[in-house]
Amino acid sequence: MDLSIVVPLFNEEESLSELLKWIKQVLDKNNFTFEVVLVDDGSKDNSWKVVNNLKVEYPFIKAVKFRRNYGKSAALHTGFREAQGDVIVTIDADLQDSPEEIPELYRMIMKDGYDLVSGWKKKRHDPFSKRFPSKIYNRLVRIVTGIKLHDFNCGLKAYSHEVVKSIEVYGDMHRYMPVLAKAAGFKKIGEKVVQHQARKFGVSKFGFGRARGMFDLLTISFISRFGKKPMQFFGTLGTLMFFAGLIAAGWLGAEKLISMWKGIRAPLVTSSPYFYISLTAMIIGTQLFLIGFLGELVSRSSSDRNNYEIEDKI
Repeated sequence: MDLSIVVPLFNEEESLSELLKWIKQVLDKNNFTFEVVLVDDGSKDNSWKVVNNLKVEYPFIKAVKFRRNYGKSAALHTGFREAQGDVIVTIDADLQDSPEEIPELYRMIMKDGYDLVSGWKKKRHDPFSKRFPSKIYNRLVRIVTGIKLHDFNCGLKAYSHEVVKSIEVYGDMHRYMPVLAKAAGFKKIGEKVVQHQARKFGVSKFGFGRARGMFDLLTISFISRFGKKPMQFFGTLGTLMFFAGLIAAGWLGAEKLISMWKGIRAPLVTSSPYFYISLTAMIIGTQLFLIGFLGELVSRSSSDRNNYEIEDKI
């Protein structure tokens, strides 16, 4: 199969029919073999009923419905697990992403050899209050991660089959798919300017968690560097703090001994504030070392964080 189109959705009953018709029109025109994987993230409207009706008309549909709302990362993880195509394209269900971009994204993966291609909504049909924070956010992510993309949060992305089967998406990490791919060893990451459409139905669903994006950025930066080796970070930092405190305490002790040898009356070592600073450094250093050790044990154990309650599947 050439393509798997993964569509996470939440309360998108109005747009689904038009989106599926548009996808089919574009992909049939380009003679692709394809499937569309719809993941209903616990919609409260009639989205799942619409999906069931569309399945009759479009047999290429595969669909999963969560029992409750888990978030976009959960929807993408489940969609990736179901996807069988050589290239997997993610597209939002709100009709703001254009399926017309899919053939070129496919070509960039299959012909140009990219592992991941991210869409760049260079001209956005969003209010300034949404565009400006997004611009600052993307600049910060570029600085922290070293990945030179303009729009990390664009829902329109293309991946090779190997990428989506090699990375794990959880929490709110869908914003950092290029970072996860890079951390997994996939180096060829590109971007394509894509058409952005004004929202036709409803309101933004997945945008409410963007305030947490900065915390996620710190998390993903740490995970990409030390996720498999937490002892290297906490162990090194803890050891440095412990020995810094030990050296400081040793210096205070040496000063006391030298004073006694010279017959000079000197105050108790414990009366110096530097003694307590050095003692605190040794205690914190020991704690950091133990955190690293425990983190190493946890990182080597299996995780159950990507199991979701599925209500229905077609």
